[in-house]
Amino acid sequence: MPIYHKLGKIPQKRHTQFEKPNGGLYYEQLFGTIGFDGMSSLSYHVHRPTQVKEIGKALDVSPKIAVEKNITSRKFIGFDVAPKDDFLEAREPLLVNNDVHVGLAAPRKSLTNYFYKNADADEMLFIHKGSGTLKTFLGNIPFEYGDYLIIPRGMIYQIEFDTEDNRILYAESFHPIYTPKRYRNWFGQLLEHSPFCERDYKLPQDLQTFDEKGEFLMKIKKQGMLHQLVYATHPFDVIGWDGYNFPYGFSIHNFEPITGRVHQPPPVHQTFETGAFVVCSFCPRLYDYHPKAIPAPYNHSNIDSDEVLYYVDGDFMSRTGIGPGYISLHPAGIPHGPHPGTYEGSIGKKETEELAVMIDTFKPLKVTENALKIDDGKYYKSWLE
Repeated sequence: MPIYHKLGKIPQKRHTQFEKPNGGLYYEQLFGTIGFDGMSSLSYHVHRPTQVKEIGKALDVSPKIAVEKNITSRKFIGFDVAPKDDFLEAREPLLVNNDVHVGLAAPRKSLTNYFYKNADADEMLFIHKGSGTLKTFLGNIPFEYGDYLIIPRGMIYQIEFDTEDNRILYAESFHPIYTPKRYRNWFGQLLEHSPFCERDYKLPQDLQTFDEKGEFLMKIKKQGMLHQLVYATHPFDVIGWDGYNFPYGFSIHNFEPITGRVHQPPPVHQTFETGAFVVCSFCPRLYDYHPKAIPAPYNHSNIDSDEVLYYVDGDFMSRTGIGPGYISLHPAGIPHGPHPGTYEGSIGKKETEELAVMIDTFKPLKVTENALKIDDGKYYKSWLE
């Protein structure tokens, strides 16, 4: 997301002395991506950000695969994922490959007694239920129902919930998450035909600086292991920063659908992209307005992609037997399309109130043991007449 942002106090010139009011220097840190070639930010810390007092035990959190090679269309009852108190323990990976892990979480408690960093993956959190604040060393982002939170890899954060009834769809991406290239000009600015623009973003605010020494537990996910480290100073000790690499939020309710005289293909709903998958937002919109239009999507073959649809709210016009929190998986290798009756039944309809998130991967997804526990087991038969 190439947009410049800054918070707090920073020196006039980078890589120069930045003196504290009472003597001594603030410590500069480059928070960059793709070596020194990608987007980056420069942060200035009260203490050296490199002080590790202890390295504890590591826990293997790799997903447990149940179906390695899948060709079965599946429906998962997402709200059957049981709530758990801890933010990380609540995460249940459901569909995974070497590029992305897609899962659900229902954390009851705020993450306050440790700090978390994903060293391998950018994270996308979609907030289906709940509200609160994402707290990071680069500032805080309030969130609510319908928000996407994009958290770059390496970002240290905590998360504070307002209630205990929280539901999250998440994706851990081993490729950087960007806005769609075709919606940006060569400078990176979103173009006039983009379904959203920079002023829709929720940028970090309320930078809080903690000048504290002690023992601060940091949990770091790296190569499928959850490591526990003890830092000697509070991780949120940034006095100021600027740059292009930082977390941000975007509400699905601010996505402006692109419509046409005849049915538009799924790429018009695209919201984020990586080199290995895309994320689309299906939002309330007017239907196609050709006098002979069929608003329901046409049947199509999944030749190159596995398609994952997460149903948020509303009546999804091409599906039957679907409710909020459900996930459908349409694997590559077989066609899929509207359920019997919905194709014909959509004719003459003027609008839809559906709300859903779609993740299309370019490589096949493996099905985890967690996913099979909430699989209805009969979805693949739902197109029979």
